[in-house]
Amino acid sequence: MTVLFWISALIVAYVYVGYPCLLAVWARIADRRPRRVPFEDGGWPSVAIIIAARNEAARLPSRIANLLEQDYPGPREIIVVSDGSTDGPGAALAPFGDAVRLIEVPAGGKPLALNAGVAASTGEVLVFADARQRFAPGTLRELVLNLSDPTVGGATGELVLDCEQGAAGDTSVGEGIGLYWKYEKALRRNESRVWSTLGATGAIYALRRTCWAPLPAGTLLDDVLAPMRAVLDGGRIVFEERAIAYDRASVDATAESRRKTRTLAGNYQILAQEPRLLIPFVNPVWLQYVSHKVGRLIVPWALVGLFASSLSLAPGHAMYALALALQGAFYGLALSGAIFQGRQRFARVAFTFVMMNFAALTGLAALRRGREVWR
Repeated sequence: MTVLFWISALIVAYVYVGYPCLLAVWARIADRRPRRVPFEDGGWPSVAIIIAARNEAARLPSRIANLLEQDYPGPREIIVVSDGSTDGPGAALAPFGDAVRLIEVPAGGKPLALNAGVAASTGEVLVFADARQRFAPGTLRELVLNLSDPTVGGATGELVLDCEQGAAGDTSVGEGIGLYWKYEKALRRNESRVWSTLGATGAIYALRRTCWAPLPAGTLLDDVLAPMRAVLDGGRIVFEERAIAYDRASVDATAESRRKTRTLAGNYQILAQEPRLLIPFVNPVWLQYVSHKVGRLIVPWALVGLFASSLSLAPGHAMYALALALQGAFYGLALSGAIFQGRQRFARVAFTFVMMNFAALTGLAALRRGREVWR
């Protein structure tokens, strides 16, 4: 039990503290930011903006208007793929005429909708977006400018959640999600400076057409699989913080837990879809991938091992008794955040941490049962 305790403790400490610290130092030393060289007039690549949507007719008009307002200097096309929508997307898009193209396909899931959109497009650069978010002015230009560096295969922007600015502070998970998302973006920023991020944000990323390969049906994380394939082929996916999309956080714990379950299930799935990710020297960001993505899948099991070993060792040693007491206090704080949904920051953060790690366990169970977790 002593060995289990220390292995579990080291895993948790490395994934959440050790790796971020190592990465911060590494990024400062390496600092391989892309060499952005402005394209000459008339030299900007053509862009295809692709939105996969299911029953998003109410949001589409304002979303398309937002995309048309982008001051991109090169040719662009906007393609909306309706994934079996029943709310009349054609009528919602009719006022835009030829500025947007609607493709309607039978309901088959987001990956097949994206495949259809890419197949119908002609742009040299594929830009993926969702119906719900909004791009800040200049976002499209900032994303694509990174591709002036030939080593860059794609770029992902920054997703800014309302809870990061305090707008969702009255929800049970809002503040915890905001802090977690800031932490996550700091990792992505440093991973990008070392070499490449480990995926993209599905609501805002660009990819060279030459880096794209059709997605398998049932893919849960298209925004990780597609970029990581580009990385495995030698490209970089960089984080561009000047390209911004705005979104709202989940309003309650149930919605956020469902979203996180899908994300963690997708991380398990990708290991089966692309086992090359686990092979050193084949995956150029192997250390980052194992530390970040795989580590997040291992931590929940390490937390179970840490608690079980502390419980067993506590009667015989004060140090393990203290470790057990601290864990009990932390989980009690998380329970308080779940039940009372109070305004105490530490309770919210503890609850969000526990919920996200529990989602890794439920995500694996859902994936093994073959349960639909895309939406």
